[in-house]
Amino acid sequence: MTCIYAPYISPRHATTRRPQASGGAWPLAHRPEAAGEARRITKRVLTQWRVAEEAADSVLLTVSELVTNAVEHAQPPLNLDLSRDPGTRCVHIEISDGGPAASDGDWAASCTRGEHGRGLDIIDQLTAAHGDRQEPGHVIHWADVDARA
Repeated sequence: MTCIYAPYISPRHATTRRPQASGGAWPLAHRPEAAGEARRITKRVLTQWRVAEEAADSVLLTVSELVTNAVEHAQPPLNLDLSRDPGTRCVHIEISDGGPAASDGDWAASCTRGEHGRGLDIIDQLTAAHGDRQEPGHVIHWADVDARA
């Protein structure tokens, strides 16, 4: 199955875009608690969309990883945007931030080399596609998750 919304997708994925149903956009505080808040928001939206539990788990973990990366490696502001393709039922996640921070956050800075850096590997396993794009004043990290019931 192909779930594609955003541009700049690797060649292994189709490039067509379908109409989307918006779940909404939410500003998040740029602090470690943002990942938990993003998961709570996402869980409410996925429940409204009646996304199956296994697919919801993949979406929630992907959101958590993307938000954590933004808190640890990027500047504010931090925003969550969720939408869904009504045809394929793919969930599209966007986390926007203010671009790379001058230094890593406290958690990332305190880790040894083997303690971090697995987030993108996890996202690779959970998503149909993911990437990022720069826009004036911010960076958007996106992922598409197959959420068919």
